Amino acid sequence: MGKLSHFRRSLKKYKWLLLMTLPGIVYLFINNYIPMYGVILAFKNYNFVDGIWGSDWAGLDNFKFLFNSQDAYIITRNTFLYNFVFILLNLILSVFVALLINEIKEKVISRFYQSTFLLPHIISMVVVAYLVYSFLNADSGLVNRLLIKWFGSEGISWYGEPKYWPYILVIVNAWKNVGYLSIIYFASIIGIDKEYYEAATIDGASKWKQMTRITIPLILPVITTMTLLAVSGILRSDFGLFYQVPMNTGALIPTTNTIDTFVYRAMIQSGDIGMSTAAGFYQSVVCFVLILVANTAVRRINKRDALF
Repeated sequence: MGKLSHFRRSLKKYKWLLLMTLPGIVYLFINNYIPMYGVILAFKNYNFVDGIWGSDWAGLDNFKFLFNSQDAYIITRNTFLYNFVFILLNLILSVFVALLINEIKEKVISRFYQSTFLLPHIISMVVVAYLVYSFLNADSGLVNRLLIKWFGSEGISWYGEPKYWPYILVIVNAWKNVGYLSIIYFASIIGIDKEYYEAATIDGASKWKQMTRITIPLILPVITTMTLLAVSGILRSDFGLFYQVPMNTGALIPTTNTIDTFVYRAMIQSGDIGMSTAAGFYQSVVCFVLILVANTAVRRINKRDALF
């Protein structure tokens, strides 16, 4: 009874705040939970005439076909390794940028840099794809023109050479996302009590020691939370980055093909809804397991930093 009465009091106290979350909850339910019944397609030989429930059951045939093909290894490897590099590099760069912004004392200049760094994140990936194309076009791209002008070397057919694209995709992803992440870390930095820095200055601590002994340890919970959220989607790739930026070039598919682009191509080009759903279901299960493992590891180190 005590817990029930406490729950009722909390409900009454925060009723307006809970009401404000209602649109988000409704959206989440409609967009994320209702479509989950479609996972049944992974276990069916779907055809449009009979519909979802009328189609014959396929058991695990869609998964067998997926995992017996070479595509399963390639798309899993690409998705995991790209995201691992993205998480690690973006974390280091974004924290570094946040620390630099924090050292800018002029508020107008600080806000200018924040806006400038945030701008790439809100640009559509379609626009980014054409920006990259303007740099890497074999005939008139800026990079090739500079290579020929400065070094006298022949231009590179960037969209025909897969070996360059792991580096290109990492650079584009960092350019687009580091600014956004740095704003999040900067927001947590400015919340640190200034008395810590004043005491450190009196003790003769340098800026480097203040960053490493005060700033980074105090924003570590935010870093942990952001990293856990990123790990939860380590098998989910940015479709625009891997499909639109390489311009869906056939020569680059072995290097740029991920689970998301594989699902799209399986749906659009081959019409194999069952196998594409199986790939998506496999992706979701692995992501779920990874976030549980990562969160458990964090809980053993520090329970307060864990998500749940």
